[in-house]
Amino acid sequence: MTLNIVQRMLPGWGVTYGPAGEGPFPAVMLLHGSEGAWSGWSHRDAMLLAAQGYLAFPLGYSQGGNIWNAGHIIDYPLERSAEALLALRAFGYAADWVGLYGVSRGAEQALLLGALMAREAMPGLPDAIAVHSPPDVVCGAFDARSFRDAGDPGWQAWDARQRAWQWRGRHDGLLPTTPIEIERYPGPLFISHGTDDQMWSVEMTRRLEQRLRHHGREPEVHYYAGEDHIPGSEGQNLHYQKVLGFFAHALHLHTTQSGKG
Repeated sequence: MTLNIVQRMLPGWGVTYGPAGEGPFPAVMLLHGSEGAWSGWSHRDAMLLAAQGYLAFPLGYSQGGNIWNAGHIIDYPLERSAEALLALRAFGYAADWVGLYGVSRGAEQALLLGALMAREAMPGLPDAIAVHSPPDVVCGAFDARSFRDAGDPGWQAWDARQRAWQWRGRHDGLLPTTPIEIERYPGPLFISHGTDDQMWSVEMTRRLEQRLRHHGREPEVHYYAGEDHIPGSEGQNLHYQKVLGFFAHALHLHTTQSGKG
């Protein structure tokens, strides 16, 4: 039996998932949330993208941890993700168009990365960015070892005493509660959020949308009625339909598959 989804190693970075054949395929780099690189959820999403014709690369950026522990997001160097995007672009199976998709803390990182790379006019800027359940401000560090459920003594969504991100060894513009300047990013944007999110309020996406439109941008925004931070089955089905449609248009999926990429 022939495999429809093939794993290929991106040298120096990790595994990708994509259709069988030589390609090239439009590519998407995925950024996981605080569940960490070991959880496998970003790999599941990568396989869903691969089944639809994309070369999908789940970047594991959380530090430490193992299959029992999510690890932490403390002082992560965002330039590493910019380097990973360049490596994906240079991969022989990748087409000319590369997108970025993040969920929760991965959504935060995707927005920050787009803003920072655009600010410095860096090469390799993602051609499209999609995020689900994002914050509109920089959040503090996360360490799974100290995580508590809402309502437990000592509960907090993130630790404002520590920094989650750094850029070129500095925290300038990355302190908790600093607005994420995603309006700097010039490409297509997809933002979605459940209206009953118990982790990060949907008002964060409403503020992002308002700010983007104030700057003359037209993001594709979807609000999933009654859905929590991570949607249930029906919400997930709707979300994947929306985000796949966004990437199909933004990354020229059909043009690439017809051999014109």
